[in-house]
Amino acid sequence: MAMAVTMEVGNDGVAVISISNPPLNIINAAMLAALKEKFGEATRRRDVKAIVLTGKGGRFSGGFDINAFQNPSGDTSDRTIESIDLVLNTIEDCKKPVVAAIEGLALGGGLELAMGCHARIAAPKTQLGLPELTLGVIPGLGGTQSLPRLVGVSKAIEMMLFSKPIMSEEGKLLGLIDEIATSEELVRVSRLHALEISDGRKPWVRSLHRTDKIGSLSEAQQLLRTAREQAKRTAPNMPQHLACLDAVEEGLLHGGYKGLLKEAAVSKELVQSNTTKALTHLFFAQRATAKVPNITDVGLKPNHVKKVGIIGGGIMGSGIATSLMLSNITVFLKEINSEYLLKGMKTVEANIQSLVARGKVTQDKARKALSMLEGVSDYSEFKEMDMVIEAVIEDIPLKQEIFSELEKVCSSCCILATNTSSIDLNVIGEKTKSPDRIIGAHFFSPAHIMPLLEIIRTEKTSPQVILDLLTVGKIMKKVPIVVLNCTGFAVNRSFFPYMQIPHLLVHLGVDLFRIDRAIRNFGFPLGPFQLQDLGGFRLGKASGKEYENAFPDRTFGSPLTELLLKNGRNGKSNGKGFYVHEKGSKPKPDPSVLPIIDESRKLMNIMPGGK
Repeated sequence: MAMAVTMEVGNDGVAVISISNPPLNIINAAMLAALKEKFGEATRRRDVKAIVLTGKGGRFSGGFDINAFQNPSGDTSDRTIESIDLVLNTIEDCKKPVVAAIEGLALGGGLELAMGCHARIAAPKTQLGLPELTLGVIPGLGGTQSLPRLVGVSKAIEMMLFSKPIMSEEGKLLGLIDEIATSEELVRVSRLHALEISDGRKPWVRSLHRTDKIGSLSEAQQLLRTAREQAKRTAPNMPQHLACLDAVEEGLLHGGYKGLLKEAAVSKELVQSNTTKALTHLFFAQRATAKVPNITDVGLKPNHVKKVGIIGGGIMGSGIATSLMLSNITVFLKEINSEYLLKGMKTVEANIQSLVARGKVTQDKARKALSMLEGVSDYSEFKEMDMVIEAVIEDIPLKQEIFSELEKVCSSCCILATNTSSIDLNVIGEKTKSPDRIIGAHFFSPAHIMPLLEIIRTEKTSPQVILDLLTVGKIMKKVPIVVLNCTGFAVNRSFFPYMQIPHLLVHLGVDLFRIDRAIRNFGFPLGPFQLQDLGGFRLGKASGKEYENAFPDRTFGSPLTELLLKNGRNGKSNGKGFYVHEKGSKPKPDPSVLPIIDESRKLMNIMPGGK
């Protein structure tokens, strides 16, 4: 069924107005206009006593059309005062009672429409939420005013600031939902409820007039103060968090109508902001990664990957193992000796326990995941593998030897993947006879937490192998991007200049800790030098060589990494880098690194006039 707003009037005198825009019943400006028209008609008609607002196809509405944010001059400039025109004047102040019949989901603008109604009936397990802040905007159809009045200030702040949806069952406990009815009974129960309001047997409640959930003003302001402090800490460069709290506060201090005006003004401003443009781009870009021309659109079916061998139990290998195990995939972890193997297995256990401690994984799931791990010290089990991921140090001869070995011991349909971060795949596979099975699976550290997965294809990698790895990536809840093969691929090739420039600046006399501070203030979690500590200097040196060979005219050959290694420093892994890393405390700038930097500056000698 195409995009439409329809109305049917029953013999009981209830007009059922339905939103239809499959699959999620997304609302746009044209549909808002159609809603106004249908409400107008229902209000005028004498045979209509009450109204039910619902969505077709088992969903109420997934919210306002995000595409409009990418073209703010058009669709959204009209939307901003819809909170008053449609939600307040047309729905909430309607002369006839309006009940929302909600099923599947009511998110963003969808939930805001429902909150404008005089009651809400929901099917079980219906998702309710206002996730607008993830896109850099705030709820713009009255949500900043109605949600605190329906669920209380504290819960409303949590739902908006963290974009945390709730289920209809919790909604009923909070008072956001009036009744729960099965999908089959939903519209019937909603019609009855609407007629009972009309007959005066059920209360006629306007959300914006309610104050019973708000509590004392001083308490509400304290909650807002705490939320503001938290937002400044966790999202210092995101304007939408504070803007949302401002709109909530305006309504608490001066009433719902003033709050709507504030919400409208702030929404209009935010829609034009760089934050919204960037976050909206990201939203669409992440979804676009699932579609790869000539791979996902040619009718191929993915093979089921049940068993994966991992070679190397270091930080990367153990992180990848953790992520696979939590996704219900059996892992065989191979190391060169029992001491390294034990260390790798312990790291996997520690990874999973840290996720349990942070409430990300239940004890049951952790137990099940740990049962999916087997440690091995040779290749005898590898003939059973569906995929093998090599995660050893960036050493070309070593990787070539491993791939030659894998070709002999694995079945002919086993995928041969490498977690290299920058070495050309044709070089790694040059001693094998099956280039169609070789693919890059570049995870990011810590691999069990970071969502990005860079999939690297050569000219010879088969479409089936790419599709299978894409599918595994999705099962692991990663965002997989498929890129072509060259030194550094896409991520590190764009990242390499970002690491080069700080080294250039340091050799021109800039304080390295000042550079890190500037980048942190800009909004990154850590600066480039602290990041280099995290990756380790050996890795930095190895990948640096790759770039020097591949792009000699575009690299700044800094001797600093080499000097730090000679000084016995390898970053976080041995506790000494640009920073001092002690267990249980934050990294601290290490002043004893300054003489090494001076030595490096003398060697490079590029400071103008030595200054």
